[in-house]
Amino acid sequence: MKKALLLLYLLFCTLVLGAQSIHVLFETGKGNIKVMLYDETPKHRDMFLKAVKKGVYKNAEFNRVIKDFVSQGGELDETILNREKRHPELGVKRFPAELKPTLFHKKGALGAGRDDNPDKSSYFSQIYLVAGKVQTDAQLDAAEKKKNRKIPAAQREVYKTIGGIPYLDQDYTIFGEIVEGMEVADAINSVAANKDDVPLTPVIFNVKVIRK
Repeated sequence: MKKALLLLYLLFCTLVLGAQSIHVLFETGKGNIKVMLYDETPKHRDMFLKAVKKGVYKNAEFNRVIKDFVSQGGELDETILNREKRHPELGVKRFPAELKPTLFHKKGALGAGRDDNPDKSSYFSQIYLVAGKVQTDAQLDAAEKKKNRKIPAAQREVYKTIGGIPYLDQDYTIFGEIVEGMEVADAINSVAANKDDVPLTPVIFNVKVIRK
């Protein structure tokens, strides 16, 4: 029954993937990662594309890499928050969250970083790729209890087979996923880093739109 449920979910995902309109390519020194942007989160999709066009992700860095958790790219929290402190006249700018129950933190998901603001609004210039771990039923039960939210059966099977970070669901906007180059993302997530999770050797990337 569980295998059938997973197969049905993967079939559904395949149909959804074909319906998405925009893909982007993360070009890195370790290889390329092709990412599909979700049409279900059009505001974050377009915000990210605008940032790409402005050059935000030109010679950018995966500057915080936490093994089996996430690979974060773009501006660091400290850079953003310190700039806001230095220039209070500019105000605090965040992008409204687009939290969808069908979009979750499975391995390979693309999310928007944020601070601890109560609205769960995103930064304009920080993204992350989910690495995560394969989850057990006990871990998923604990995540449900912590979040006070039932994890759909199909999502549980994905977490148990592919992996991810279930306790981040519905707290951060997920707006895309890797469709090619997962092994490259794994290599990036495995680089040596210091005590602050900053890679010892910079991991540079560029993003370009490859299909509309």
